[in-house]
Amino acid sequence: MDRTTRSRRWLGGALALAVGTGLTLMGTAGTAQAADVNVAKNAGFESGLANWTCSGGSGATTTSPVHGGASALKATPAGQDNAKCTQTVVVKPNSTYTLSAWVQGGYTYLGATGTGTTDVSTWTPDTSGWKQLTTRFTTGASTTSVTVYTHGWYGQAAYYADDVSVFGPDGGGGGDPDPVVPSTPAGLGVGTVTSSSVALSWSPVSGATGYNLYQNGAKVQSVTGASATATGLSASTSYQFQVTATNAAGESAKSAAVTGTTSGSGGGGGGTVPKHAVTGYWQNFNNGATVQKISDVPANYDIIAVSFADATGTPGGVTFNLDSAGLGGYTVDQFKADIKAKQAAGKSVIISIGGQNGTVTINDSASATNFANSVHSLMQTYGFDGVDIDLENGLNSTYMTQSLRSLSSKAGSKLVITMAPQTIDMQSTSNEYFRTALNIKDILTVVNMQYYNSGSMLGCDGKVYSQGSVDFLTALACIQLEGGLAPSQVGLGLPASTSGAGSGYVSPAIVNNALDCLARGTNCGSFKPSRTYPSLRGAMTWSTNWDAKSGNAWSNAVGPHVHALP
Repeated sequence: MDRTTRSRRWLGGALALAVGTGLTLMGTAGTAQAADVNVAKNAGFESGLANWTCSGGSGATTTSPVHGGASALKATPAGQDNAKCTQTVVVKPNSTYTLSAWVQGGYTYLGATGTGTTDVSTWTPDTSGWKQLTTRFTTGASTTSVTVYTHGWYGQAAYYADDVSVFGPDGGGGGDPDPVVPSTPAGLGVGTVTSSSVALSWSPVSGATGYNLYQNGAKVQSVTGASATATGLSASTSYQFQVTATNAAGESAKSAAVTGTTSGSGGGGGGTVPKHAVTGYWQNFNNGATVQKISDVPANYDIIAVSFADATGTPGGVTFNLDSAGLGGYTVDQFKADIKAKQAAGKSVIISIGGQNGTVTINDSASATNFANSVHSLMQTYGFDGVDIDLENGLNSTYMTQSLRSLSSKAGSKLVITMAPQTIDMQSTSNEYFRTALNIKDILTVVNMQYYNSGSMLGCDGKVYSQGSVDFLTALACIQLEGGLAPSQVGLGLPASTSGAGSGYVSPAIVNNALDCLARGTNCGSFKPSRTYPSLRGAMTWSTNWDAKSGNAWSNAVGPHVHALP
């Protein structure tokens, strides 16, 4: 969140728009038919870059990280080069092929051209772990060769690719040997359990490129490593788990079942936050919006996020400095008294960490401990109810999870934890922000993703939606709702006025229509979710100050609507 407007990176939206129609979400390749072969050559880059051509000398092989075998492709984009690596494969006319690859690192695209019908492509945002991209194409009546490719994005981080496959009928050129369906995993066991999660691990299977976790007979998760955590479970409940191994040839039989039982006293975090809540960011600075004291924030706001904490010289450490001069002489004592008064009225006041200019970095255990200790100290000093995570320059899910769990152990069950990721940060469960939210699901209050300053983005149905519409709000919220967060942990973040963001402002009526669509199934646009989410938490705005500048038009319209949700 910026101190001028709430500025956002738009790169992800631009990339999604560039892909356009024909975009396919990542998935698992279908089981190959008996006559199918992988017509790609040197698909695992075990023979260097043989059979591959990379633009501008951007490609090289690497021994770490690899998805399978001993080597993988590392391709590094430049300012005027997207590190495109291509291979022309021999195909059979009038035939369907499944194109897939495992990727990691920066923005990565996978596609095929010269199909003779409709060329295809798919992509993923940057990811710290291996992820499979998959799409399909059909060749034309006279098509005997197709060019398949991977590429990154100009000036972005290097990407890695491995185990490329183009499965379909042999066009006469042969291909890499077909993989064999992996054996059934052994050694499945239960690890750490909480009131809402069960950790599981098993022995790796040779030749497997992924694993599927089954819960009470239903597939619930796909992972690349030999461990997974089942989340969103009910407290004091027993669940049966099994696991299978997968590769391009198919899926193994299910393992022997194990039983995991969650602990008692479950539920998410949130303290006394109401079932449906409105979050507003309060500015501890004067940028042309109305200057406010905490006491000036309207009653329609249930959670007030004080913006922002400041980084200290200690890695991970934060502090808070009230801008008394910029706020017309607002004193620390008045500030503390106003927080108490809001809490007496049933409101929560939390400290926000980050913003567009925030530089807090938590990337090891020491900085995670410093963060938890310093936030807890601010809670004790000022009376804050919790913390908001608004780090716009990325975060490390492992150590952010560690720090928030440490903070929870210090602050207790009434700790309020909110998050304000950018749209691009919640496009996939493999993104670090999304991972963090799922990791702390049992203590998380709400994720108020920001639906602005992003450009067009992908919805949960794989279609690209334009910013500023009901469909944009509902189809992107659907990703979180179907990706593992509870409806009570999902809120819609919008600017309070056109001054509050560079783009993406929508009228309060659009916000309310999106809330109705998600919670009631009414007032939807062209996209309508497959089910309703009546326990949806609510909405957020940047900021209470810009709202006040516009006569509180946003909170006067959205606040009562949120509070009237079912």
